[in-house]
Amino acid sequence: MRQSNDGLTLELLRTQATRQRRRRSVVVQIGTLNEGALHAQLKEWYRRPGDLLEQVTGGFVVDLGRGDLLVEIQTGGFAPLRRKLELLARDHPVRLVAPVAVGRRIVRLSEESEVVSARRSPRRGRIEDVFSRLVSIPSLLCLPRFELEIVLTHQDELRVHRPGKAFRRRGWVVTGRRLVSVEERRLLATPADAAGLLPLALPELFDTAELAQAAGIERRLAQQMTYCLRAMGVLDTAGKRSGAVLHRRAA
Repeated sequence: MRQSNDGLTLELLRTQATRQRRRRSVVVQIGTLNEGALHAQLKEWYRRPGDLLEQVTGGFVVDLGRGDLLVEIQTGGFAPLRRKLELLARDHPVRLVAPVAVGRRIVRLSEESEVVSARRSPRRGRIEDVFSRLVSIPSLLCLPRFELEIVLTHQDELRVHRPGKAFRRRGWVVTGRRLVSVEERRLLATPADAAGLLPLALPELFDTAELAQAAGIERRLAQQMTYCLRAMGVLDTAGKRSGAVLHRRAA
């Protein structure tokens, strides 16, 4: 009877292990299939010898495992990653890699994926653009195990013609992005690092209009920037001037 029970227990353990491997396989496949070209290219560019791809940690699939460091690459908004990053950062050092397109080429493709035309976009990105995504989870940089790496890139934006869609672009629909080159990397490990993106020429007290002018950015981005830095505790409000909220660097 004992031998029979031992055999049954061993069979159950094997069955559970098989199911677990299958579940992990499905999770990894989902994580891989949902990638865009830009995400996959950045992951390959960022990869170093010894890195583990699609590492399963804490119930999540992480893009790269580099020793104890978990690296997640995000080409879109940060909000969907809030829970994942917060939970992983409790037990592991976590780095979120965020590309910002400082240069972009608009590439129009035919139905056969052949290049119809290509031109440089007049719009250039800035490192400060990351605040438009960080605004959804600005307190992440307050976590001691979390850091944000901004990668300034040049990209191709791919478009195909779809009659009746994308009215403002006359039917040319964006279908993806691809990496052309990397210009620079900037690591933000603390709120103080984020505050380091403020222009040095700012007066002691400033509003978002003055920040926008000093940094050469749009007013809305300046507002997102001050919101994030206040949430991190590196900016304080200091009253108002002509109805505009004044800010100053925290002591």
